[in-house]
Parts: sequence; C-alpha cells; structure tokens
Amino acid sequence: MIQTAHRKASTAASGFLIAAALTLTGCAAPQASEAPIDQAQQAALTPDAVLSDLMEGNERYVSGVISEPNITERVSISSTGQYPQAVILSCLDSRVPVEMVFDQGIGDVFVGRVAGNVATTEQIGSMEFATKVAGSKLVMVLGHEACGAVKGACDGVELGNLTDLLAHIEPAVEGVDGFADDQRNSKNSAFVEAVVHKNVELVIADIRERSEVLTEMENNGEIKIVGAVYSLQDGSVTLTN
Repeated sequence: MIQTAHRKASTAASGFLIAAALTLTGCAAPQASEAPIDQAQQAALTPDAVLSDLMEGNERYVSGVISEPNITERVSISSTGQYPQAVILSCLDSRVPVEMVFDQGIGDVFVGRVAGNVATTEQIGSMEFATKVAGSKLVMVLGHEACGAVKGACDGVELGNLTDLLAHIEPAVEGVDGFADDQRNSKNSAFVEAVVHKNVELVIADIRERSEVLTEMENNGEIKIVGAVYSLQDGSVTLTN
C-alpha cells in the first residue's frame, strides 16, 4: 500500500527486530501495512503511481506474502475521513476479493460490485463521486475469467431481473468475431474469455461516453481509466489497455 504516517517508536522498533531476525534466518519479511493515506498524500498521487501500487500489490497477493491488515488501527484512523486512491468496478463473484487481490486495506480503495462488472448508472455515479468528490486518481474495470454473468449472456439466459442485467453484456457477445455459431456458447472457454475481455473494453467505452465528468478528468490527466482481467487460476491481474 502507499506508504503513509509514521509508526509509533515501539512499533517501529519491534518491526525492525522482527525483520532483522528473519533476515538472519534467510527469510524475507512481508511488507508491513501502513495507515490509510490522508488528504494531502492522496492529492499528491498520480494515476500512474496508483496503478503501479495496485499491480505491485497484486504481485504480493499472487506470491502469498501480503501486508498485515492493521484492522483496529485502520478502523480508528479512517473513522474521521476517507481518501481512497482508486475506484474499482468488479464482478460480484465471491472468488475475486478485490481488496485482497491488490493487497489493499480499509480506506485504500472504493469497490463497486455487480455481476458482469457492468456500468450501470448507479455505478458510474459512484465513480464520479469517488473521483471528482472524494479524490481518487484511478478508475479500474476488473473482469475475471470464467465469469458466470458472461456465460449467461453467451447462452441468452433469461431469469427475472437478471435478464435486464445480462442485456448489458450482449454487445460484448455480439462484438466477438472468429467463432462459428455452434462455438458461441458458455461451453467454449475460448469464446467466454474473448467475451470477458470484450466486455471490459466496452464497459470502459460506455463509461467514457456516458460520463462527461470522468471523461473530462481523464482528458485533463486527473485520473486514468483502465481495464483488467483477474485469473481464477493463479490470482494474477492482467491489464487490458
């Protein structure tokens, strides 16, 4: 996570002794989690710096060596205000724990979740709040492999209100070429993955088209809007643009 406030002397000393002991035994100490950033630190961030921090956090997640959560400290500090560095639109899937995926803690990122990571009006409005009002520097649309919502859209599933939700993904299904008619279904993993990537691409385009606020901020260099796909196999995140 972005480095922040100084630790108390006793905590720092303890951390030093632990790190030294681990070094002597040939083990690497995991990166320690700091307190959430404050408003001045958030303002000083660049979109590229935030993106780098998230991707470095994902590398730690994949390696299995993630930061200590410092939950009690973070709950206390963040109770007086929040200054997250990014807003991430993710699928509802329980196998994609967004904060953990990027090794972030309480107060570090906004997370919007909806099946298929589609850009509803409510999600776009939340992104506008997160960036224009609350100061976040990065908007990420995070899809994932073998997405159930994408599979449903590939198969033309209709079920209550889910029907309307899957309609948001239909343009991605229709936008993927190179597959015969009998290959364009959820049984074809290659087709599903192609639609997952196309869906992320189209959601980003949809956000830019429907949000003058976000588009203006991006054009001014205040924020960056990026797409990514999460691997269920190894936990890695790959940027798509």
